[in-house]
Amino acid sequence: MKIPKKNSLKTRERLLFAASEVFAEKGYREATIAEICELARANIASVNYHFRDKQTLYREAWRNAFIESLKAHPPDGGVSPKAPPEERLRGLIMAFIHRISDENNREFSIVYKELANPTGLLDEVMAQEISPLKENMKNVLRELLGDGVSDREVDFFAISIFSQCITPMLARKFKKGRQQRKEDFPEIEDINEYAEHVVKFSLAGIQKLREEAEKKKKRLDKFFMRCHYE
Repeated sequence: MKIPKKNSLKTRERLLFAASEVFAEKGYREATIAEICELARANIASVNYHFRDKQTLYREAWRNAFIESLKAHPPDGGVSPKAPPEERLRGLIMAFIHRISDENNREFSIVYKELANPTGLLDEVMAQEISPLKENMKNVLRELLGDGVSDREVDFFAISIFSQCITPMLARKFKKGRQQRKEDFPEIEDINEYAEHVVKFSLAGIQKLREEAEKKKKRLDKFFMRCHYE
């Protein structure tokens, strides 16, 4: 792990970068302030000055890694907000998969360590930062699914899409360097090809659910119409 040797990097920025590297590699409990400071070329007093304690540094390091990740892979995938919802969904999925699979991404590496050895320290900051992205996804899904689908079904679809993106990409990212096992997911060599599969699979499911909801609505409309005239 090396800190970029740029004069423009201030102490706080160096600490955030170093902390995200160390937390991504070791997790919260195994990481030490001493090694973070050594990597950042800073003293321990600077951590106290800028972040007060290790817990705050941990949260801010993840937030910083998350923001840098979004800069590298804008969540809209470069698709205009005025584009059809199918294109916007494709942009969201493409951007998300590329974010997860990026070897320089420390955001997911920190979360991976947190899931393996939970501290609860990231719950609030992750909710604050990720919630707008989730809501954007659900808004696009609502547009595609139509009014006949419940909020719960929209939530389920969002979970389904996120799962399709996260599980195989994290498996791909963290199994590098070890031998392939029978229970492993098949190797995904072309990320764009897999992303296109997720888009097609999701759109097909969305279309099916929308058709079922529309048929159900028509049946109910006919039923109430008969009741009205009887």
